[in-house]
Amino acid sequence: QVQLVESGGGLVQAGGSLRLSCAASGRIVRMNDMGWYRQAPGKQRELVASISSGGSTNYSDSVKGRFTISRDNAKNTVYLQMDSLKPEDTAVYYCNADLTLLFRRGDYWGQGTQVTVSS
Repeated sequence: QVQLVESGGGLVQAGGSLRLSCAASGRIVRMNDMGWYRQAPGKQRELVASISSGGSTNYSDSVKGRFTISRDNAKNTVYLQMDSLKPEDTAVYYCNADLTLLFRRGDYWGQGTQVTVSS
């Protein structure tokens, strides 16, 4: 059974910082591309940032220069450092991972963590 468990969400004032973590567990052979998505009320889920197995990163224009995605393959964990937060960053943040397991490869999602930025 593969699980992605997110942590680090919460309430913060505008201009503040939060660090999200997503730990993958299970019979994981390899973590491939990983990413963070978010979904605000009444809006579609959108990609915030992604990181390849080789460490190449990609960011949405709305967070570029403020958010940093990183990964620790030894811990099967991906992080999202969020600085200079804005009220429009308020959303549920989801971790996504392309994982190679013992007998299959698949796309997995975490349960989501709420980030609320007050003005």
